[in-house]
Amino acid sequence: MDELLIVTTGGTIDKIYFDDKSDFQVGDPQIGRMLEELGVAFRFRVIPIIRKDSLHITDDDRELIRATIAAQPAKHVLLTHGTDSMVETAKVLSSISDKTIILTGALSPARFRGSDAEFNIGTAVGAVQSKPPGVYVAMNGRIWDPLKVRKNVEANRFEPLG
Repeated sequence: MDELLIVTTGGTIDKIYFDDKSDFQVGDPQIGRMLEELGVAFRFRVIPIIRKDSLHITDDDRELIRATIAAQPAKHVLLTHGTDSMVETAKVLSSISDKTIILTGALSPARFRGSDAEFNIGTAVGAVQSKPPGVYVAMNGRIWDPLKVRKNVEANRFEPLG
């Protein structure tokens, strides 16, 4: 892997808590800081393109994500994305055939103690280097085919369809 392209779209992984509003808002992308603190042994570049909860990502946003990734020379792409509509975005990205694209996110904000963010990012970094070209979802310690996975909202985890 020459360089890992990281595209960020917001989602829970980048959420911050505002005490005065008792609300979460999407903040700055956390992944670059996290990878620097971990001292990773590969080059990476971060392109933050939107800051939205994935429930608010539109078809136009998905096309922007697809076009941005397709236009970059990098063959290895990690996309941070909110978990609620991650699978829908993965399906749109399946038209890009010459890159390995891994979507990941978090079920609790990266800034929170006990967040699954670092674990999911680590899983995604391993997957992007070892999987053949295609689109995959890295969540809950597994690499999923986006056509065969769903988010179980009640259980707050990803699981196979059917």
